[in-house]
Parts: sequence; C-alpha cells; structure tokens
Amino acid sequence: PIRVVVTFPPGGSTDAVMRLIQPKVSERLGQALVIDNRPGAGGNIGLGVVAQAPGDGYTIGVGAAGALAVNSSLYAKMPFDPLKDLKPVAMLAAIPFVLIGQPGLPAKTLKELIAYSKANPGAVTIGHGGNGTAMHLSAALFSQLTGAPLTQVPYKGSGPAALDVLAGNVSLAIVDLPAGLPQIQAGKVVAYAVTSPQRLPSLPGVPTMAEAGVPG
Repeated sequence: PIRVVVTFPPGGSTDAVMRLIQPKVSERLGQALVIDNRPGAGGNIGLGVVAQAPGDGYTIGVGAAGALAVNSSLYAKMPFDPLKDLKPVAMLAAIPFVLIGQPGLPAKTLKELIAYSKANPGAVTIGHGGNGTAMHLSAALFSQLTGAPLTQVPYKGSGPAALDVLAGNVSLAIVDLPAGLPQIQAGKVVAYAVTSPQRLPSLPGVPTMAEAGVPG
C-alpha cells in the first residue's frame, strides 16, 4: 500500500480533501492508499517524514502553503528543504478561511469585534491552525491591519481550533471552511467574514473581509 502522510489532523481541509479523492486515486493507481495523519509545527513534522522516506513512490505527502513556502522564513532550522527534498505532484485545492467566534461575544459584526478587542486589550484570543500556516499569517495580518490586540493561540490544525471555539476555550478562530462550516450552519458559532475575494456559495450571508471593512 501507498502511505499518504497528511500534515494536519482530521477535521480540517487538508485531511478532508485527501479523503475525498482517496478512492479515485486508489482506483487509478491500482493500489491501496493508507492515510497517516502527522500534524504539528505548521506541517513540518509530516513533510519531514515524507522527505526522509525512500524515494520509491510509496510515501507521498499532502502539505499546505505553510510548510512548503512559509516555514523556511519562520523557523531557524527546517527538517527538510522544500525545493530539494520534495517533488511536487499536483495542486489539490485552494480553500478559503472563515473567521468564527463564540456566540456569547458581545460583538455581532466584524467592526464591533475590532472595537470590542481594542476596548479589552489582550482579552480576546484567536486560534489558528498552527504557527507558520496561512491561517496563522491571516490572523497576524488581520491584527496588523485593524490594530486589534488579539492573543494568538496555535493549534495542530483548524479542526481542533474550531472545536475550542465551540467549547468556549478561545474567543475566535480563523479556520478553513470544512472545519468551520458545520458549526456555522448549526448556529453554534458566529461567522464574521470569509477571506475569499467573493462570498462563498455555502455561506451567502457571510461577508468577505473587504465587505466587512478590512480590505487586503
């Protein structure tokens, strides 16, 4: 069987996309595909496993922008060289993020959320999918553009971050769509904005960041 190392835990888009295409890829290759979730360090741990495996095609990885393009600038030491130790096969998906929050927050719009965080500096926490991920950079950029003093909380993936918003352990989280959509549709969390250029068909009532007052 072919081992597929997924760099994030179940519940996020990286795992969901691979499990969606797994049967078809297995059928085309005539081989069983076994998914091996190896989350942590913004994807470095999982892709480190792939980089160290024999180059015989029986170990492949599913990574995101963080470990493939960002972490080299954030980590003093990397367990692999993305350009030399890995060979790209295919682009699987481009997935937007959504900013979600606890229903009990006294802010129902993005502008109210920014004002509330400024009035309570350090009290509003924001979870994301791990240091070095695009979710981490999106959270940092949001704070930078708005001046909102948010306390960042890294997780091993967007699934755990979304669950902690649901549990009331963090105020907000910026997560990929598969991790946040079920809770949003069930009315268990508030969706403030999406990071895509246009509104999403699955969340037509949720504005884009630009529409909500934070272009860029």
